[in-house]
Amino acid sequence: MWIGACTSSIGTWMQQMAQAWLVYDLSKNSLYLGIDAFLAQAPIILFSLIGGVFADRSNRRNLLLVSQYIQMTTAFILTVLVFTNHVQIWHIWCLSFVVGIAQSFGGPAYMALIPTLVGPEDLNNAIALNSIQFNLARVIGPTLGGLALTGLGASWCFGLNGISFIAVIISLYTIHIRYIPAKSTEKILTSMKSGIVFIRQKPGMNALIFLAFSMTLLGVPLLTFLPVFAHDVLKGGPATFTKLLAFSGAGSVCGALTVAYLGKLKHQGRTALLMLTLLGFLITGFALSKSVWLSCAVIFCAGASLMSVFATISSLVQAITGDAMRGRVMSVYNVAFRGGMPIGSLVLGSLIPALTAPVTLALTGSLLVVLALYLLLLDRRVAVL
Repeated sequence: MWIGACTSSIGTWMQQMAQAWLVYDLSKNSLYLGIDAFLAQAPIILFSLIGGVFADRSNRRNLLLVSQYIQMTTAFILTVLVFTNHVQIWHIWCLSFVVGIAQSFGGPAYMALIPTLVGPEDLNNAIALNSIQFNLARVIGPTLGGLALTGLGASWCFGLNGISFIAVIISLYTIHIRYIPAKSTEKILTSMKSGIVFIRQKPGMNALIFLAFSMTLLGVPLLTFLPVFAHDVLKGGPATFTKLLAFSGAGSVCGALTVAYLGKLKHQGRTALLMLTLLGFLITGFALSKSVWLSCAVIFCAGASLMSVFATISSLVQAITGDAMRGRVMSVYNVAFRGGMPIGSLVLGSLIPALTAPVTLALTGSLLVVLALYLLLLDRRVAVL
């Protein structure tokens, strides 16, 4: 499963890198980048809760397979559009929205499936290792994507992404699944309500969900608007953009490896908030940098901090959730975690033309610091976990 997911993630990052550059190249407008990111993530907000219900009442493998087939098809459609020079911005937006719908059902199923492949004692390590494959792909994918984009064209990035889905599809057919949810005749809304009640009753869970939303709202736009920094601030091209993505991914791998090595720590909540404080300072530093290599160094550290926070919070949520409720709980977590991305991308995308990218990103970094210190010193629901 790890090998299949890593291969597919490499293809996904190749496409995301090429797609971001293509959108900005076609439009020369940062707002269009924000709209593309918003349309890719908006279905997560709209449909993930329903996807979580299905993940708790059906075979999660089958749900994932349907999601992978849909995403593979959209990649091949985009390949044809770019190869034949018929691609337009609205084509990319529509395909991003379809991919978001597929991920809104596949995401909760995948997040619920991973913990059932290992024992409870290995849960933290499994989550961290899953983060490693995702972020290892962030290093390899943009590097290969940059080579393909500059040497062969964007259509190759999209076509190779379509082919990469074959690996994860094969892995889904071959793995042994130890837990298959029982079928239920309960109404979807009733099941959703049960999941929300479970979250509200678990100490600290509400705060973790809020933290996941805030972290992606203010932290992930650093990656969304990298083309703007590469092109306008650092005066580079696709190679500079690829370099920034690769350093960010390498830092994320190091952060996830550290979490996997350390295993289950005491005071995980406090550790996550300290790393979130550091992340805010690093984002502000990146926003103010005018040097390519200094930006690479800062975004490496920011990637490590971001992944450490993400892996730790995910571990805390998974550890206090049982198999029967896992799909619904993780769907709510997924809505919060993924939901912050489109909102942040859309808001910041509209602010950048007025305030400039460095000022906008410096403000988000400062807000992250304030949030982390508030949760660390005043509202200590996360800090005591």
